[in-house]
Amino acid sequence: MIEVLVNDRLGKKVRAKCLEDDLVGDFKKILALQLGTQPNKIVLQKGGNVLKDHISLGDYEIHDGTNLELYYL
Repeated sequence: MIEVLVNDRLGKKVRAKCLEDDLVGDFKKILALQLGTQPNKIVLQKGGNVLKDHISLGDYEIHDGTNLELYYL
């Protein structure tokens, strides 16, 4: 189990627990529950690269304590 910090640059920071084997799309569903929005309205970036829903967090080298940027569509 890892904990990822997500920052939307508008002052809202969310900590979410997940597994490295989880897909980005599944992680967006976890975030959507915490943020009260729809998963398809969330865009996640790491280092300026947009994360694709069908790739696992581990493949993007997202580990415990990683920071991600959150944008809304």
